[in-house]
Amino acid sequence: MKNLTDRIVSRGAESLADEELIAMVVAESSGDDDALTLANDLLAKAGGVTQLLECDLPRLRMMSGLGKMRAMRLKAAAELGRRVASAAATAHDVVSSDADVVRIMEPQLASLQHEECWALYLASSGRVLERMRISQGGVQATVVDCKLILKRALELLAVQIVLVHNHPSGSTQPSQQDISLTERVSEATKLFDIRLLDHVIIAKGEHYSFRANGMIK
Repeated sequence: MKNLTDRIVSRGAESLADEELIAMVVAESSGDDDALTLANDLLAKAGGVTQLLECDLPRLRMMSGLGKMRAMRLKAAAELGRRVASAAATAHDVVSSDADVVRIMEPQLASLQHEECWALYLASSGRVLERMRISQGGVQATVVDCKLILKRALELLAVQIVLVHNHPSGSTQPSQQDISLTERVSEATKLFDIRLLDHVIIAKGEHYSFRANGMIK
């Protein structure tokens, strides 16, 4: 482990390979020379660093006898990285297409094991004023309050809204509940001269745009 810590000091954490970064997270102390062996074993069993960090906590803690505390440190590191990527994606961002929405929100949503629904509030130029999680649910559904969406839009003086949610199942096809939500929000926003620009469903590697599919005019 001393070799790894010396390299971080002299060359930065970016100089470490995936297994070495994992070893730094799971090491019990600076003298834990078994950490690199453990990291390699974890990566081999999971199939790679992405798959490893997407494992849920119960499975992770059982892999290679990792244990609760080290598994929790790995999950915390993964969540921190996800939040940094998400924040970087939205900094000074502009939405002009569903591809922009995916670029902004995929780091936040694609790997979640439960559904979340977010609203992107936009200026007339498409600049993102704010993104807000408006609901969090289970594996198959989440309940959204239209009043909450509109209230924040009026506070921000937003003129456009994009709804975004994920499907943990991997299918991007909209459910009847998704369609109903889109219709309700679209009608409600018209009363305040606010435009529902799109509703985008995100799954791993795929997405569905209501506007691109002619379901929002």
